[in-house]
Amino acid sequence: MQLLTQRRLLFLRDVLVYAFTTFGGPQAHVAILLREFVEKRGYITEEELMELNALSQVLPGPSSTQTLVGIAWKVGGLKLAIITFLIWILPSATVMCLAAIFYKAFATSGRVDEVLRFLQPTAVGIVAYAAFSFGQKFLKTQVSKMLAVGSLVATLILQNPYAFPLLILLGGIISSALETQPKEDELRVKLFSNVNPKKVGYFLGILLFFAALGAIINRTSPFSLPVRLFENFYRNGILIFGGGQVLVPLMYTEFVELKHYLSNSEFLSGYALQQALPGPTFSFTSFVGAITLSNKGYSLGGQIIGGVVAVIGINLPGLILILFIVPFWEDLKKITRIKNSLSGINAVAVGFMVTALILLVKPFGTNWLAYAVMAGAFSLMCFTKLKTPIVILIGVVLGLIF
Repeated sequence: MQLLTQRRLLFLRDVLVYAFTTFGGPQAHVAILLREFVEKRGYITEEELMELNALSQVLPGPSSTQTLVGIAWKVGGLKLAIITFLIWILPSATVMCLAAIFYKAFATSGRVDEVLRFLQPTAVGIVAYAAFSFGQKFLKTQVSKMLAVGSLVATLILQNPYAFPLLILLGGIISSALETQPKEDELRVKLFSNVNPKKVGYFLGILLFFAALGAIINRTSPFSLPVRLFENFYRNGILIFGGGQVLVPLMYTEFVELKHYLSNSEFLSGYALQQALPGPTFSFTSFVGAITLSNKGYSLGGQIIGGVVAVIGINLPGLILILFIVPFWEDLKKITRIKNSLSGINAVAVGFMVTALILLVKPFGTNWLAYAVMAGAFSLMCFTKLKTPIVILIGVVLGLIF
């Protein structure tokens, strides 16, 4: 029991370090989890990490947060998972809320632009490393390579968040159909009997409960902007597939162009700061919520409430889903066709990583210095044993020096 407690405390310490040192978005986050939580600590196996990553790709919500919470559940159950979520989300969400409160001073700081000039291409280099390392692991067959290329082309052409779940589903169906042997297929009914019906009932019940909650909130939303905000972010949390790369453009369309809650410059300034911070991309919602209430004349307390309801609203659907599906998944993956679908899901996820990389590189334009910094960060991650925080620190130092 003492060893078990020590293991959980060590895990929470590693989560705290992870929360303050993890840059680069969901793809880079998973690469760091592979290095720090699997290869170094052995909290879970590489196969379990890949399963959780594939599962988070299928579900709506913050993929890196869901993956980390899933690891915590496997290590120490529900209580550890909730504590892990709070440790992971609070630091960056707090900073983003404070940035919204002191926005004017932040926006006029020239030194911030200097740091971001090198920090952003450094983070993109880490994303490139994630795509490269995952590609090496999962693109070993002709089918997986075709699925990855197909998902890359489709997402670049469609540029639609609903393409993510459809492509993931298609990839899983194709790999399942091609990799399931006839004898295994005959056993699917027997394997399905291993699924615990109580877990299925709990899962369906929680989905229905929060669907009803969303409807109630939507009916009461005209009476309070904070409640309306919670409904907006909760709804986005249900609909967003693909992580932060999808979250940001959707939020820009809804909150800047349609509802005019904040200006274009406010939105882009907040996003630039978030990219410079460790932690989940979804913490950016704290900035949007706080500055929205600030622009509507709310006091300091109201702005803090705005940041809190935004973070809770956007994360709640994904958190509920992963906490209920992870224990259910242990039974569900016993079904052969579902288990065999994972290779296709992972292949499609690699295509998403490359898509994210292309979209992140696009703003560099003809800035060859940014490409050089990105290539340098990729090389350090690929050919040295330097940890990600050190690579990020190098990017910060370059921004301060040059």
